[in-house]
Amino acid sequence: MERILVIGGSRYFGKHLVTLLRDAGNEVTVLNRGSVVPPDGVGRLVADRDDERQLGEALGPRTFDAVVDQVCYTPHQAAVARRVFGGGRTGRYVMTSTMEVYDPATFSPPLTGHGSALLSAHPHPLPLPLPVAEECVDPLGLPPILPAAAGAEAPSGPAAAYAEGKRRAEAVFLRDPAFPYVSVRSAHVLGGGRAEFTGRLAHYVGRIGSGLPVDVHEHPYPTSFIHHREIAEFLAWAVAGGFTGPVNASSDGALTVTRLCELIAARVGRPPRYRTVPRGQEASPFSFDRPYALDNGRAARLGFAFTRTEDWLPEVVDEALDQALDQALDQALDVAIDVAIDVAIGGAASGAVGEPPPAR
Repeated sequence: MERILVIGGSRYFGKHLVTLLRDAGNEVTVLNRGSVVPPDGVGRLVADRDDERQLGEALGPRTFDAVVDQVCYTPHQAAVARRVFGGGRTGRYVMTSTMEVYDPATFSPPLTGHGSALLSAHPHPLPLPLPVAEECVDPLGLPPILPAAAGAEAPSGPAAAYAEGKRRAEAVFLRDPAFPYVSVRSAHVLGGGRAEFTGRLAHYVGRIGSGLPVDVHEHPYPTSFIHHREIAEFLAWAVAGGFTGPVNASSDGALTVTRLCELIAARVGRPPRYRTVPRGQEASPFSFDRPYALDNGRAARLGFAFTRTEDWLPEVVDEALDQALDQALDQALDVAIDVAIDVAIGGAASGAVGEPPPAR
């Protein structure tokens, strides 16, 4: 039995991870701000992980065989964790990262070398996905955060901040490692119905089902996906592994946005419609005008058996359809209740001020 701490783990695939680790016979503890109670059989610590003193006090003398960090978004958070969990407090540290660390549009200064060559050399669709391996982005090789001095403009917006935060957080853990460290660069996670809080798949299901056009680029590149239960299984596998460093996690078979829409349309029973947006402008969530689909070869060579995206996608589309139906029923019920209340109030008011009933 291993002693495992999960930082975060209170929603979506993090909840699956916690139960997987518990059901495998491990002693699992969840650390968060206390807003969500963990499942039965799982320990709980409450702390703000940004506050180094508070985090250390919450942990006390506890040590762990492994820590899984689900919510590390900034180099500051990484630096706090590195100090608190260093010195023998954990034997292994697994950080959930993202495929967005490879996105050429989020680098500042702009991406040079291999990544920019990929972007400029292929302005039209490739016959096969162009998978990106872990070595394409080495966080330790990132330039210092001095865009003004370099004459470059810093990327703006939440997507760029998210990607840059993850890259910089990885760099903190990789530089002079305080413990064996793994960064799991996850593909876009799908599935789970209501639990899938981003609404990205629901966007496509809703528009295609309603006959509305989907915004796409003229030549969209494939992108990578992974099932919400598969990424939880991958993280549990990474906890038990002996490897270190970055590792990509994606189901086999990258999809363009148009292929994704075709598969959704097959379940919805309505053909997709498209509206083309110019290169460089924002389109629908999974339409990309730049290539960075994942190469999952390292994980496969280490022994993880990935599923195939097109095999599980129909099931998650059906979940999204069920969710949309439930929401429509909830809205209809709310309207019916409001109408019934209005009628009842109106009837009561009419009885109070109207003509008295005729004498019998």
